[in-house]
Amino acid sequence: MRQQFFHALGNGSFHRIAYTDWGLPANPHIVMCVHGLARNSRDFDYLAAALAPECRVVCMDVAGRGESDWLESKSEYTFGTYQRDAAAMVARATAPAGSRWFERRKRASPAGIDWVGTSMGGLIGMFLAAKKNSPIRRLVLNDVGALVPWSALFRMKGYITRGRSFANEAEVEAYLREVCAPFGPLTAEQWRHLARHSARHVNRHYELRYDPAIGEGLHGHIDPEFPIGPDLMRGIDLWNVWSKVQCPTLVLRGQLSEVLLPATLAEMRSRKPDLEIAEFPGVGHAPALMSDEQIRVVKQFLLR
Repeated sequence: MRQQFFHALGNGSFHRIAYTDWGLPANPHIVMCVHGLARNSRDFDYLAAALAPECRVVCMDVAGRGESDWLESKSEYTFGTYQRDAAAMVARATAPAGSRWFERRKRASPAGIDWVGTSMGGLIGMFLAAKKNSPIRRLVLNDVGALVPWSALFRMKGYITRGRSFANEAEVEAYLREVCAPFGPLTAEQWRHLARHSARHVNRHYELRYDPAIGEGLHGHIDPEFPIGPDLMRGIDLWNVWSKVQCPTLVLRGQLSEVLLPATLAEMRSRKPDLEIAEFPGVGHAPALMSDEQIRVVKQFLLR
Protein backbone atom coordinates (compact mmCIF):
# COMPACT_ATOMS: atom_id res chain seq x y z
CA MET A 1 0.00 0.00 0.00
CA ARG A 2 1.34 3.43 -1.01
CA GLN A 3 0.09 6.76 0.34
CA GLN A 4 0.08 9.35 -2.46
CA PHE A 5 -1.56 12.66 -3.38
CA PHE A 6 -2.21 15.08 -6.23
CA HIS A 7 -3.47 18.65 -6.53
CA ALA A 8 -7.01 19.31 -7.71
CA LEU A 9 -8.31 22.71 -8.81
CA GLY A 10 -11.57 24.25 -7.67
CA ASN A 11 -12.99 27.70 -6.95
CA GLY A 12 -9.79 29.46 -7.99
CA SER A 13 -7.37 27.52 -5.80
CA PHE A 14 -5.68 24.14 -5.57
CA HIS A 15 -6.33 21.62 -2.84
CA ARG A 16 -4.48 18.40 -2.14
CA ILE A 17 -6.28 15.08 -2.60
CA ALA A 18 -4.73 12.09 -0.84
CA TYR A 19 -5.23 8.46 -1.80
CA THR A 20 -3.91 5.01 -1.04
CA ASP A 21 -2.70 2.91 -3.96
CA TRP A 22 -2.67 -0.88 -3.70
CA GLY A 23 -1.35 -3.56 -6.04
CA LEU A 24 0.83 -3.26 -9.14
CA PRO A 25 0.74 0.22 -10.72
CA ALA A 26 0.79 -1.39 -14.20
CA ASN A 27 -2.24 -3.59 -13.56
CA PRO A 28 -4.88 -2.60 -16.15
CA HIS A 29 -7.75 -3.67 -13.86
CA ILE A 30 -8.29 -0.60 -11.67
CA VAL A 31 -10.80 -0.44 -8.83
CA MET A 32 -11.55 2.95 -7.27
CA CYS A 33 -13.07 3.04 -3.78
CA VAL A 34 -14.72 6.14 -2.29
CA HIS A 35 -15.98 6.42 1.29
CA GLY A 36 -19.02 7.88 3.03
CA LEU A 37 -19.83 11.38 4.31
CA ALA A 38 -17.57 11.58 7.39
CA ARG A 39 -15.29 8.62 6.70
CA ASN A 40 -11.98 8.19 4.85
CA SER A 41 -10.05 5.98 2.45
CA ARG A 42 -8.68 3.66 5.12
CA ASP A 43 -12.16 2.16 5.56
CA PHE A 44 -11.30 0.10 2.47
CA ASP A 45 -8.01 -1.38 3.69
CA TYR A 46 -9.48 -4.87 4.19
CA LEU A 47 -11.22 -4.91 0.80
CA ALA A 48 -8.19 -3.42 -0.97
CA ALA A 49 -5.84 -5.99 0.54
CA ALA A 50 -8.11 -8.77 -0.71
CA LEU A 51 -8.32 -7.31 -4.23
CA ALA A 52 -4.67 -6.19 -4.59
CA PRO A 53 -3.29 -9.54 -5.83
CA GLU A 54 -5.53 -9.27 -8.90
CA CYS A 55 -6.33 -5.54 -9.22
CA ARG A 56 -4.86 -2.13 -8.67
CA VAL A 57 -7.01 -0.50 -5.98
CA VAL A 58 -7.10 3.29 -5.55
CA CYS A 59 -8.89 4.66 -2.48
CA MET A 60 -9.42 8.42 -2.43
CA ASP A 61 -9.84 10.73 0.56
CA VAL A 62 -12.61 13.10 -0.52
CA ALA A 63 -11.77 16.78 0.09
CA GLY A 64 -12.09 17.67 3.77
CA ARG A 65 -11.56 14.08 4.93
CA GLY A 66 -8.64 11.86 5.86
CA GLU A 67 -5.33 13.21 4.60
CA SER A 68 -6.87 15.48 1.95
CA ASP A 69 -6.93 19.25 2.39
CA TRP A 70 -9.83 21.07 3.99
CA LEU A 71 -11.48 23.51 1.60
CA GLU A 72 -11.22 27.24 2.35
CA SER A 73 -14.72 27.91 1.01
CA LYS A 74 -16.98 25.61 3.01
CA SER A 75 -19.83 26.00 0.52
CA GLU A 76 -17.65 24.06 -1.95
CA TYR A 77 -18.30 20.81 -0.11
CA THR A 78 -20.72 19.70 -2.83
CA PHE A 79 -21.10 16.82 -5.24
CA GLY A 80 -19.90 19.12 -8.00
CA THR A 81 -16.53 19.47 -6.27
CA TYR A 82 -16.40 15.78 -5.43
CA GLN A 83 -17.10 14.75 -9.03
CA ARG A 84 -14.43 17.02 -10.43
CA ASP A 85 -11.88 15.73 -7.93
CA ALA A 86 -12.89 12.13 -8.63
CA ALA A 87 -12.59 12.72 -12.38
CA ALA A 88 -9.07 14.04 -11.79
CA MET A 89 -8.33 10.94 -9.72
CA VAL A 90 -9.62 8.70 -12.52
CA ALA A 91 -7.45 10.54 -15.05
CA ARG A 92 -4.40 10.14 -12.82
CA ALA A 93 -5.04 6.45 -12.19
CA THR A 94 -5.55 5.61 -15.87
CA ALA A 95 -2.75 7.81 -17.28
CA PRO A 96 0.08 6.06 -19.17
CA ALA A 97 3.20 5.49 -17.08
CA GLY A 98 5.75 4.52 -19.71
CA SER A 99 6.06 2.65 -22.99
CA ARG A 100 6.11 -0.84 -21.46
CA TRP A 101 2.97 -0.02 -19.46
CA PHE A 102 1.35 1.41 -22.59
CA GLU A 103 2.01 -1.71 -24.66
CA ARG A 104 0.48 -3.86 -21.93
CA ARG A 105 -2.51 -1.55 -21.69
CA LYS A 106 -3.10 -1.72 -25.45
CA ARG A 107 -3.35 -5.50 -25.23
CA ALA A 108 -5.76 -5.25 -22.30
CA SER A 109 -9.23 -3.74 -22.09
CA PRO A 110 -9.73 -0.01 -22.85
CA ALA A 111 -8.69 2.30 -20.02
CA GLY A 112 -11.40 2.53 -17.40
CA ILE A 113 -12.17 1.71 -13.82
CA ASP A 114 -14.50 -0.23 -11.58
CA TRP A 115 -16.09 1.86 -8.83
CA VAL A 116 -16.94 0.87 -5.25
CA GLY A 117 -18.71 3.64 -3.35
CA THR A 118 -20.11 3.65 0.17
CA SER A 119 -23.05 6.01 0.75
CA MET A 120 -21.77 9.42 -0.45
CA GLY A 121 -19.05 7.66 -2.43
CA GLY A 122 -21.74 5.60 -4.16
CA LEU A 123 -23.63 8.73 -5.18
CA ILE A 124 -20.45 10.22 -6.64
CA GLY A 125 -19.97 7.02 -8.61
CA MET A 126 -23.59 7.03 -9.79
CA PHE A 127 -23.25 10.59 -11.06
CA LEU A 128 -20.05 9.74 -12.94
CA ALA A 129 -21.42 6.50 -14.35
CA ALA A 130 -24.41 8.40 -15.73
CA LYS A 131 -22.20 10.72 -17.79
CA LYS A 132 -21.75 10.18 -21.52
CA ASN A 133 -18.60 8.19 -22.35
CA SER A 134 -18.12 7.36 -18.68
CA PRO A 135 -14.96 5.35 -17.92
CA ILE A 136 -16.76 3.39 -15.20
CA ARG A 137 -17.04 -0.25 -16.30
CA ARG A 138 -18.69 -1.70 -13.20
CA LEU A 139 -20.40 0.07 -10.31
CA VAL A 140 -20.85 -1.10 -6.72
CA LEU A 141 -23.24 1.00 -4.63
CA ASN A 142 -22.81 0.27 -0.94
CA ASP A 143 -26.10 1.00 0.83
CA VAL A 144 -27.22 3.94 -1.27
CA GLY A 145 -29.59 4.31 -4.18
CA ALA A 146 -31.66 6.58 -6.37
CA LEU A 147 -33.71 7.99 -3.48
CA VAL A 148 -32.16 9.19 -0.21
CA PRO A 149 -34.77 9.96 2.50
CA TRP A 150 -34.36 13.38 4.11
CA SER A 151 -34.61 11.79 7.55
CA ALA A 152 -31.61 9.58 6.81
CA LEU A 153 -29.61 12.49 5.38
CA PHE A 154 -30.22 14.68 8.42
CA ARG A 155 -29.34 11.81 10.73
CA MET A 156 -26.01 11.31 8.95
CA LYS A 157 -25.28 15.05 9.14
CA GLY A 158 -26.02 14.85 12.85
CA TYR A 159 -23.04 12.54 13.32
CA ILE A 160 -20.65 15.31 12.23
CA THR A 161 -18.97 16.63 15.36
CA ARG A 162 -17.87 20.25 15.81
CA GLY A 163 -14.89 20.79 18.04
CA ARG A 164 -15.15 17.44 19.81
CA SER A 165 -11.86 16.02 21.06
CA PHE A 166 -10.78 12.77 22.68
CA ALA A 167 -8.11 12.09 25.26
CA ASN A 168 -6.83 8.93 23.57
CA GLU A 169 -7.57 6.37 20.87
CA ALA A 170 -9.62 4.30 23.31
CA GLU A 171 -12.10 7.18 23.59
CA VAL A 172 -12.17 7.48 19.80
CA GLU A 173 -12.91 3.78 19.50
CA ALA A 174 -15.69 3.96 22.09
CA TYR A 175 -17.26 6.86 20.17
CA LEU A 176 -17.04 5.00 16.85
CA ARG A 177 -18.50 1.83 18.34
CA GLU A 178 -21.54 3.92 19.25
CA VAL A 179 -22.09 6.04 16.12
CA CYS A 180 -20.91 3.37 13.68
CA ALA A 181 -22.77 0.48 15.30
CA PRO A 182 -24.92 0.11 12.13
CA PHE A 183 -21.73 -1.00 10.29
CA GLY A 184 -22.52 -4.42 11.77
CA PRO A 185 -20.48 -6.82 13.88
CA LEU A 186 -16.75 -6.04 13.63
CA THR A 187 -13.81 -7.68 15.34
CA ALA A 188 -11.84 -5.89 18.05
CA GLU A 189 -8.98 -5.42 15.57
CA GLN A 190 -11.33 -3.91 12.98
CA TRP A 191 -12.67 -1.39 15.50
CA ARG A 192 -9.09 -0.51 16.45
CA HIS A 193 -8.29 -0.07 12.77
CA LEU A 194 -11.19 2.37 12.34
CA ALA A 195 -10.19 4.30 15.46
CA ARG A 196 -6.53 4.49 14.44
CA HIS A 197 -7.35 5.99 11.05
CA SER A 198 -10.38 8.09 12.04
CA ALA A 199 -8.54 10.54 14.31
CA ARG A 200 -5.27 12.47 14.42
CA HIS A 201 -3.19 13.54 17.42
CA VAL A 202 -3.33 17.33 17.83
CA ASN A 203 -2.02 19.28 20.84
CA ARG A 204 -2.22 16.39 23.31
CA HIS A 205 -5.66 15.25 22.23
CA TYR A 206 -7.30 13.48 19.30
CA GLU A 207 -9.58 15.02 16.69
CA LEU A 208 -11.58 13.24 14.00
CA ARG A 209 -10.05 13.37 10.50
CA TYR A 210 -12.59 15.58 8.78
CA ASP A 211 -13.51 19.21 8.50
CA PRO A 212 -16.58 19.85 10.73
CA ALA A 213 -17.93 21.99 7.86
CA ILE A 214 -18.33 19.08 5.41
CA GLY A 215 -22.09 19.28 5.83
CA GLU A 216 -22.26 22.91 4.64
CA GLY A 217 -22.93 21.92 1.02
CA LEU A 218 -25.94 19.77 1.92
CA HIS A 219 -28.54 22.34 2.93
CA GLY A 220 -31.53 20.77 1.25
CA HIS A 221 -29.90 20.10 -2.11
CA ILE A 222 -27.16 18.09 -3.76
CA ASP A 223 -25.73 20.69 -6.14
CA PRO A 224 -27.28 23.18 -8.58
CA GLU A 225 -25.47 21.48 -11.46
CA PHE A 226 -27.18 18.12 -10.96
CA PRO A 227 -30.85 17.23 -11.47
CA ILE A 228 -32.97 16.62 -8.40
CA GLY A 229 -36.42 15.12 -8.84
CA PRO A 230 -39.58 16.97 -7.82
CA ASP A 231 -40.64 14.79 -4.90
CA LEU A 232 -38.63 16.62 -2.27
CA MET A 233 -40.97 15.59 0.55
CA ARG A 234 -39.79 12.00 0.08
CA GLY A 235 -36.11 12.81 -0.16
CA ILE A 236 -33.32 13.46 -2.63
CA ASP A 237 -34.67 12.07 -5.88
CA LEU A 238 -31.97 10.87 -8.29
CA TRP A 239 -34.10 8.66 -10.54
CA ASN A 240 -33.15 10.74 -13.56
CA VAL A 241 -29.48 10.03 -12.84
CA TRP A 242 -30.13 6.32 -12.23
CA SER A 243 -31.91 6.01 -15.59
CA LYS A 244 -28.68 6.99 -17.34
CA VAL A 245 -26.46 4.39 -15.67
CA GLN A 246 -25.70 1.70 -18.25
CA CYS A 247 -22.83 -0.26 -16.72
CA PRO A 248 -23.27 -3.51 -14.75
CA THR A 249 -24.20 -2.56 -11.19
CA LEU A 250 -24.20 -4.34 -7.84
CA VAL A 251 -26.10 -2.82 -4.91
CA LEU A 252 -25.21 -3.84 -1.37
CA ARG A 253 -27.75 -3.24 1.38
CA GLY A 254 -27.68 -3.57 5.12
CA GLN A 255 -30.91 -5.31 6.03
CA LEU A 256 -31.57 -2.70 8.75
CA SER A 257 -30.65 0.31 6.60
CA GLU A 258 -32.73 3.49 6.80
CA VAL A 259 -30.82 5.06 3.90
CA LEU A 260 -31.56 2.49 1.20
CA LEU A 261 -35.17 1.41 1.67
CA PRO A 262 -36.54 -1.88 0.27
CA ALA A 263 -39.03 0.02 -1.89
CA THR A 264 -36.22 2.09 -3.42
CA LEU A 265 -34.22 -1.02 -4.21
CA ALA A 266 -37.24 -2.72 -5.78
CA GLU A 267 -37.88 0.31 -7.99
CA MET A 268 -34.21 0.45 -9.00
CA ARG A 269 -34.38 -3.17 -10.14
CA SER A 270 -37.65 -2.63 -11.99
CA ARG A 271 -35.94 0.11 -14.01
CA LYS A 272 -32.74 -1.91 -14.44
CA PRO A 273 -33.69 -5.62 -14.45
CA ASP A 274 -30.07 -6.81 -14.64
CA LEU A 275 -29.26 -5.06 -11.34
CA GLU A 276 -27.52 -7.38 -8.89
CA ILE A 277 -28.37 -7.14 -5.19
CA ALA A 278 -26.76 -8.48 -2.03
CA GLU A 279 -28.31 -7.93 1.40
CA PHE A 280 -26.52 -8.51 4.70
CA PRO A 281 -28.51 -9.41 7.83
CA GLY A 282 -27.83 -7.67 11.12
CA VAL A 283 -26.29 -4.66 9.35
CA GLY A 284 -27.59 -1.11 8.93
CA HIS A 285 -25.95 1.82 7.16
CA ALA A 286 -23.53 0.90 5.86
CA PRO A 287 -21.85 -2.51 5.49
CA ALA A 288 -18.21 -1.99 6.50
CA LEU A 289 -16.85 -4.21 3.70
CA MET A 290 -14.50 -5.84 6.18
CA SER A 291 -16.10 -9.26 6.68
CA ASP A 292 -15.17 -12.23 4.53
CA GLU A 293 -18.74 -12.53 3.23
CA GLN A 294 -19.01 -8.88 2.15
CA ILE A 295 -15.57 -8.90 0.54
CA ARG A 296 -16.38 -12.14 -1.29
CA VAL A 297 -19.55 -10.67 -2.84
CA VAL A 298 -17.74 -7.56 -4.08
CA LYS A 299 -14.73 -9.51 -5.32
CA GLN A 300 -16.84 -11.98 -7.29
CA PHE A 301 -18.69 -9.15 -9.01
CA LEU A 302 -15.53 -7.23 -9.92
CA LEU A 303 -13.51 -10.22 -11.09
CA ARG A 304 -16.22 -12.07 -12.99
